Amino acid sequence: MTAPVWRACGVGWRWGAQWTLRDIHLSIHAGERVALVGANGSGKSTLLRVLHGLLKPVEGKLQTNPHVRQGMLFQRPHMLRMSAQRHVALGLWLSGVPWKDASEKARQALVQVGLQDIAKQAAPTLSGGQQQRLAMARLCALLPHVLLLDEPTASLDPRAKREVEQLIAAYAANPVDADTPVTLVFSSHNLGQVKRLATRVLYLEQGRILADLPVHEFFNSPLEARYPQAHLFLQGETL
Repeated sequence: MTAPVWRACGVGWRWGAQWTLRDIHLSIHAGERVALVGANGSGKSTLLRVLHGLLKPVEGKLQTNPHVRQGMLFQRPHMLRMSAQRHVALGLWLSGVPWKDASEKARQALVQVGLQDIAKQAAPTLSGGQQQRLAMARLCALLPHVLLLDEPTASLDPRAKREVEQLIAAYAANPVDADTPVTLVFSSHNLGQVKRLATRVLYLEQGRILADLPVHEFFNSPLEARYPQAHLFLQGETL
């Protein structure tokens, strides 16, 4: 078993008096592909933000491997008022890459996501699918070991969904370093996408993890007895 990227012991987070995560016990190891599923408001986005360090647990303990680089992609990425290429280059420059090198790496990143023809176009004017691919280029140019993705294709049309999903799969399939496989943690309501991308599924409800199973068991084994809430969720999603 590879070294853990995260180990959560009794982690909880709340907004005011409202708990959105509670009693999270979880270990995720390098190279795993973990899907977070559950209804809206179940805690998926909050868990991603806690893992990424954007939110600090208010109870419990979260251990994070300090030697892995993390990157997060949001459902609606913010687009700066600059060209697509400068948009990617800025992230590299802020990470310490000289501007000339950052600009060239940004150009290469746009080629990888098929956006080289709109490199000079203002990022906010791009379509939703193009913006999400640009966000992927910005993220992957930094060569993170870990991808945290919050509903990465939720608002896209079918073609754009396929394109972004293919980019995610391609990045996850190629280790950044020889000894550090890419780790993928993503939330999704698209169960087909979960089957294609994940090796492990966490089902959340009211801020708690109620099922943690390999993807084939989650979709193919009877859940009624051990995981009735997950069973009802699956039945509702597939009707």
